[in-house]
Amino acid sequence: MNHAVADAEIARTLPLDQIDVSAPDLYVRDAAHAYFARLRREAPVHYCRESLYGPYWSITRFNDIVEVDTNHKVFSSDASVGSFVLDDTTLNPVEGGIYLPNFLGMDPPKHDVHRQTVSPIVAPQNLANFEGLIRERTQKVLDGLPLGECFNWVDRVSIELTTMMLATLFDFPFEERRKLTRWSDVVTTRPGDGIVDTWEQREQELRECAAYFQRLWAERAAAQPKFDLISMLAHAPAMRTMPPEEFLGTLALLIVGGNDTTRNSMSGGVLAHHLFPDEWRKVAGDRSLIPNMVSEIIRWQTPISHMRRTALQDFDFKGQLIHKGDKVVMWYLSGNRDDTVIDRPHDFIADRPRARHHLSFGFGIHRCLGNRLAEMQLRILWEEIFARFSRIEVVGTPTRIPSNLVRGFADLPVVVHA
Repeated sequence: MNHAVADAEIARTLPLDQIDVSAPDLYVRDAAHAYFARLRREAPVHYCRESLYGPYWSITRFNDIVEVDTNHKVFSSDASVGSFVLDDTTLNPVEGGIYLPNFLGMDPPKHDVHRQTVSPIVAPQNLANFEGLIRERTQKVLDGLPLGECFNWVDRVSIELTTMMLATLFDFPFEERRKLTRWSDVVTTRPGDGIVDTWEQREQELRECAAYFQRLWAERAAAQPKFDLISMLAHAPAMRTMPPEEFLGTLALLIVGGNDTTRNSMSGGVLAHHLFPDEWRKVAGDRSLIPNMVSEIIRWQTPISHMRRTALQDFDFKGQLIHKGDKVVMWYLSGNRDDTVIDRPHDFIADRPRARHHLSFGFGIHRCLGNRLAEMQLRILWEEIFARFSRIEVVGTPTRIPSNLVRGFADLPVVVHA
């Protein structure tokens, strides 16, 4: 019996109160879908009593997730009551590590002040300024790929393109840009997951990150304001007195948001076209479909699997009593496969109607700040791919990272054909 069949059988027969969709090994095998399907059918508001992260509620249906995500008065992101992810120890450590408060871990009004400080860099009028640079870099990266030879798409394309963009947003020293990739991986990992071995190592690397950025902060604060994220933070009146850990937390959020999500959509899109070759041919014959296809990639991949809230009061939600202080997890990955809202949700359909109606960017006040930039990066990438290649062939099993937060790839072996 192969893993997929075994997982489907376990998901079908396991007692509901024993289902734990947070187990990282499910995401290494990409095996969570069968468990989510069971929960959507039988227990859409599901309580897990025991997990690596303690007890938590799972919200798995599309419309229920929207309802929780837009009700910050009951379901809070405030770091003082709980983390905004399931794993408290990565962003609000209880057994070691370093505390990383940021505006995803805030409720209004403080959230609004922090978000508005950095939002101008991804405003529509500024995105046009990035398009030529993104295209030039994308062309250079794709032109440098070896034709007919196997290579890791994640490293050669996805990481390289997103890290260059991130370095531009921060005005970060370009030759050291891979530090941003490393720090992004360290922020979202637990020790033992293949990135760092101990909490002490994780804390040391994040403190190195903090020291590096604090030096850049001091330089930008002493200079005339420029249009990069560090300058925006350094010159914003509301942010000048930001404690060091909050500065690091804000940077960590911007690094992860600008790196992991787009890079894993870039890789997921290649896998989607490999698994659904008719869709490649469809877009190759009509490239006007690319913007719609990009939205479908982001839905199908769902680069962030979940976000978490904490109940501020006892609350009856869909017949289940959620108690004050309970963890409430919105599984975007499940909502994006809800067949009561999305037709044929497991299929990748390039010309899907209403393709932008998905959960990958979240809803409400915490909706992804850089969603339009991510869409533009992906659009340009696929425009340049279809201009060069007849096919991108996945020639081995993708290696997925052991995370229930970032749905990502470490290795995607491919061969590109001119």
